[in-house]
Amino acid sequence: MQAREILKQELHSFNNVLTKEFQSEVTSVHRMMMYLSQAKGKQLRPIFLLLCARLCGATNDRTYRAAALIEMLHIASLVHDDIVDHSMKRRGAYSANALWKSRSAVFLGDVLFTKGVLLPLENGDYNTLKIFAKAIEETIEGELVQLSKTQKLNLDENVYYNIIRQKTATLLRAACEAGAATTSEDNNIVQQLATFGENVGMAFQIKDDLLDYGTDNIGKPIGNDIQERKITLPLIHVLNKCDNITRRKLLYIIKHQSTNEKQLQYLKEQVKELDGFTYAESKMLEYRNNAMNILYSFAETPVRTALEELVVYITERKY
Repeated sequence: MQAREILKQELHSFNNVLTKEFQSEVTSVHRMMMYLSQAKGKQLRPIFLLLCARLCGATNDRTYRAAALIEMLHIASLVHDDIVDHSMKRRGAYSANALWKSRSAVFLGDVLFTKGVLLPLENGDYNTLKIFAKAIEETIEGELVQLSKTQKLNLDENVYYNIIRQKTATLLRAACEAGAATTSEDNNIVQQLATFGENVGMAFQIKDDLLDYGTDNIGKPIGNDIQERKITLPLIHVLNKCDNITRRKLLYIIKHQSTNEKQLQYLKEQVKELDGFTYAESKMLEYRNNAMNILYSFAETPVRTALEELVVYITERKY
């Protein structure tokens, strides 16, 4: 990935800050934090933040602290997600929930969240803290709205967009906004990159929802969202355009047969035949194009090219 080559020094500085924040004087907490720090993911959010910062100027300590904050918030959210979902594995390794049980995992996520918030607060990065505090509020509200809608099987496309904007796109928006704000005092440019991040986040989540149906190239089982009664864009489109008989059958599968592999396969076939995948992909590409158009307003540089490559990567990934 070109971004990692361009950001070699920045990623080194960011990871130094992150490693320091994972330290604890409490032995048991330190051991748990070290375990989490070793299970690194793609670090996409910090990479977006660092690239947006570089697009606007020279990175600095505020930039690295902001990147560490977004990664700590992300890891904390994964710890809590694993508790809610009763997940025993995360990225091929045992989850905190599996190793230390739910009660300890809840507190571990809380420690990460608190340390992340203290990082900008103790260093006077108040604008960074303000950006992320607002994003955290919206993310939690989005999760709560989604929970309420799953009880009623939400079929409203606009409600779906609002939910994914809050629960996913908001944090990526904050990452890009915070990164830009650490290297630029031009609020117009900062807000441009915030909007860029939001569009990327929307495209990212639609792609994620498409992957829940599985592809020929990955080993991911289909139907996780359906089993949790999360009605995502491909299915919303089909349920709103199909005939009444098909609609009733699909709703029955969602409500009563969501663990039946044969019925899930039938549902997937209907979504494909009635253009649910095609429609969702077209919407994903709309958001991607919106993001690209914002990037094209900046001068062509290796950093801009790396951002373009990253946007393409997250919308064409297989997992």
